Amino acid sequence: MKVKIEAVGFTPKQELLDFVQEKAGKLFQFYDRIINVEATLNVENSDTKENKVCGIRLIIPGNDLWASAQCKTFEEATAQTVDALEKQLDKRKTKILSKRTESKLPE
Repeated sequence: MKVKIEAVGFTPKQELLDFVQEKAGKLFQFYDRIINVEATLNVENSDTKENKVCGIRLIIPGNDLWASAQCKTFEEATAQTVDALEKQLDKRKTKILSKRTESKLPE
């Protein structure tokens, strides 16, 4: 279980890398079957100030999960992306648990 961070087109400061590592690392608390986390940071070419993009891909058994956000800062984008992934993991766990309980019910 590791977090891989890739910055496209710029060199991030260590504080930003630590922040992304900490936030993405919290996802392991929600789902213990996460194999790997890949975070991508880049700056969009746009006229608005909300041009910082964070995308995070969770590699898990079955289908991988993906979320991204575009905000004024990388920290804000990372926080929104992690929140979206937490919701996706919650839905996935609920779906798995409901399938397990359905299969255990007597017919």
